[in-house]
Amino acid sequence: MEDMTGTGTDKRSYSISEVVALTGLTAHTLRWYERIGLMPHVDRSHTGQRRFSDRDLDWLAFVGKLRLTGMPVADMVRYAELLRAGESTFEERQELLEATRRDVISRIAELHDTLAVLDHKIEFYAGARRAPERHSVR
Repeated sequence: MEDMTGTGTDKRSYSISEVVALTGLTAHTLRWYERIGLMPHVDRSHTGQRRFSDRDLDWLAFVGKLRLTGMPVADMVRYAELLRAGESTFEERQELLEATRRDVISRIAELHDTLAVLDHKIEFYAGARRAPERHSVR
């Protein structure tokens, strides 16, 4: 997953429509990723059509995880640039991922608090439905 150069020995290649079907991303998003440097070095067929490799699919899966963390696109592009720059950027990449991890942990804590509030309200309504009517007519 670390190597995103597209220069590996992948035997299988995928058209943009196949990648759309496999990833759930749109063709527009894939082209945008390429344009902003998040998905560089996509191979082309002899007719100029994009051809994605298994390595590209692995990279897109990783980018999808970064998106789920809430990492800003600019940081994802920075990570991709650092990755392309090579091993000398290990420390900076690690720092970027650690900062993202801290953000995720903070969001998880916020979500746990939110879940507790929802659980409390759900229990209140469930209890209210089970409670006997106080003003029943006999």
